[in-house]
Amino acid sequence: MLKLASFMTRPAAKYLLIVLALVFPLIARNEYQVYVMASAFIWAIAVYGLNIITGYCGQLNLAHGGFFALGAYTLGLLTGDYGWSFWPAFVGALLMTAFIGFLVGVVSLRLKEHYFAIFTLCVGFIMYMLTDKWEELTHGPIGVRDIAAPHGFGIVDFTETTPFYYLVLAFLIFAIWFMGKLSRSLLGRTFMAIRNGDDLAQSLGINLMRNKTLAFVLSTTYAGMAGALYAGMVRFIGPEDGNILHTFDMITYLLAGGIGTLSGPLVGTVGIVWLTQSLQFLEEYRMILFGPLLVVLVIFFPRGIVGSFLGWLHRKTLDAGLPAAKQKESRIATGKGVENNA
Repeated sequence: MLKLASFMTRPAAKYLLIVLALVFPLIARNEYQVYVMASAFIWAIAVYGLNIITGYCGQLNLAHGGFFALGAYTLGLLTGDYGWSFWPAFVGALLMTAFIGFLVGVVSLRLKEHYFAIFTLCVGFIMYMLTDKWEELTHGPIGVRDIAAPHGFGIVDFTETTPFYYLVLAFLIFAIWFMGKLSRSLLGRTFMAIRNGDDLAQSLGINLMRNKTLAFVLSTTYAGMAGALYAGMVRFIGPEDGNILHTFDMITYLLAGGIGTLSGPLVGTVGIVWLTQSLQFLEEYRMILFGPLLVVLVIFFPRGIVGSFLGWLHRKTLDAGLPAAKQKESRIATGKGVENNA
């Protein structure tokens, strides 16, 4: 078991997962399963953005779903109302979410802890209300229709499910690659220092406002990317796509997978999306089963699936390399009880 766990942390495991993702459309039973997986990948990109500001920087942004909708609406309006093609509109969606994220971040990040969370919750609700009530711009409850799909090339047609799946997969791989580079960089370590405490970070000479704002902008850009891809896939956007509940869904995905980990957002998002799909036969009663499953997950895996696995692997690695007399000390140091080994 330890050898298997060790293998999962090696680069070879990452390449294996990429291969599995590439062949998934070939082994899927129907096109709907490919669509569900593409949708899960899109939400995973958004959750990776939430992981930057919340997992690495320690700021709980409850407006993340609003920025997802902002990216979707920007692309939808530019292509549906103003006749832009997909890719210029896609770049416009990224720039818009980054710009609005900068404005919101400059104001909100002056607040701390729950005050910041409450402020961003209000921002997310305002963004939702604007999409619903500002009919001259967003078409209100009618939503935005006739959203353009990405331009294909040769025999590749992104209006079809499988080619669009591979497009989303490419963006997901890029998002994870960039997150990995960020987490190992000086900037990523700066974010983590801020998460560990503002006072400690300031004592190290870190500019809190500048780095928090940068983390917020990166986070909202991820959300805008996911929202734009979502709009290009479903070809219709309505106010409910900006519902504040989507933010809490993404928080659930992040907590289930492992907050502050590299693979946690992907594991949590794909796992829960497919779990909810498998419980669809229960219709409105599926949440009665889904709720307790989440409670059990939080109780037995408080650091998420990936976070708990990495903690277990760390303890096993320490114990395997230590003499028996030192194993109690390693368990105490890693927070594991030693009652059974006393």
